[in-house]
Amino acid sequence: MSGTSRRLRAIFGGSVGNLVEWYDWYAYSAFSLYFARAFFPPANQTIQLLNAAAVFAVGFFMRPLGGWLMGRYADRHGRRAALTASVLLMCGGSLLIAVTPTYASIGLAAPSLLVLARLLQGLSVGGEYGASATYLSEMAGQRHRGFWSSFQYVTLIMGQLLALGVLLVLQRVLDEEALRAWGWRIPFVIGALCAVVAIWLRRSLEESAEFAAVQTARAARAADAPPLASLRALAAHPRAVFTVVGLTAGGTVAFYTFTTYAQKYLVNTAGFSAQQATLINAVTLGGYMLLQPLVGALSDVIGRRPVLMAFGIVGTLGTVPLFRALEQVRTVPSAVGLLMLALVAVSGYTAINAVVKAELFPTGVRALGVGFPYAVTVSLFGGTAEYVALWCKSIGHEEWFYWYVTGCIALSLVVYATMRESSKSGLMAAE
Repeated sequence: MSGTSRRLRAIFGGSVGNLVEWYDWYAYSAFSLYFARAFFPPANQTIQLLNAAAVFAVGFFMRPLGGWLMGRYADRHGRRAALTASVLLMCGGSLLIAVTPTYASIGLAAPSLLVLARLLQGLSVGGEYGASATYLSEMAGQRHRGFWSSFQYVTLIMGQLLALGVLLVLQRVLDEEALRAWGWRIPFVIGALCAVVAIWLRRSLEESAEFAAVQTARAARAADAPPLASLRALAAHPRAVFTVVGLTAGGTVAFYTFTTYAQKYLVNTAGFSAQQATLINAVTLGGYMLLQPLVGALSDVIGRRPVLMAFGIVGTLGTVPLFRALEQVRTVPSAVGLLMLALVAVSGYTAINAVVKAELFPTGVRALGVGFPYAVTVSLFGGTAEYVALWCKSIGHEEWFYWYVTGCIALSLVVYATMRESSKSGLMAAE
């Protein structure tokens, strides 16, 4: 098998597993409009969504632990082993959500089991990001690393689209009452079954040459040599760690705001029906997905930093005006156009963030270096975005959230403006 064929097969295998992981993760957000009242005490829609968003955020707080555990595991035992383990955890979380009885049946045990399921999924996704970003970057080759690495977000968005697609189908074949009663369980059953397929695919993945070289070097060391993939090893790269935190904060808030929260915003603020909001979200995510390889390829030509800067400037200046326009929008095409403008800007972060982070660290600590600080930052900023937005609305100051998003992007812009241009010639670094 030629080098190109092997690379394509590896990227395909890694990407399909990534798609399944993110389908399972986003199915929660896509269907929360329907299952929120099943798991929580009776209340108005905003309060029930606020409860569901709080559980969504709790899942994010397991991501740093997942990033640390799976990062260590990936840097010691291989990217393939870590990727397989992460999708197994996701399978268990989805299955638990699918079979958990409602609040009316078992009381507080229902939200408790929902939290447990999201903790498992958070652990899984926390490990998935660092391992998959590292694997795709190492398997991508030197000349087109930005292009191929962008497929991490292509499959991430595709997973979200698949979740929305299942929702659109179920909205057509089931009525509102059936969806709220039991139909919301179907996507989680699908997710658990797809995860089993992803486990099988990932077991046949080939390890990257860079990791194999590091393994060979480790074998030559003394048996009692300290492991490289530890927090102590990560502490040897403080600038890289803080760069990951800084460049992630604004990007993750913007991503979760204009993808997962957008669906609720369109219903709860702009006044669209649940079906219209799902359609708008699906159309914009489709266009957003197609942008990722284009922006990734652009970064291979002009560099990573100018692309990040473009996102930071447009996001800082345009977020508040865009939200104000969305408040007034009343037609589906107009809503699609406004959200698409936001997602074009966010592509400057999402298409290349994985490769930028991977290019900051040496091979022996790369999965941990990418996964752990990223997971911490996403937990603090991305995972709480929906909750902050709904809290601001619940106290009558929704515009505060618009300025919050703007401030987060502005802080990341400072990092983009001061960071070094990352290497486009290769990932391998001295151990």
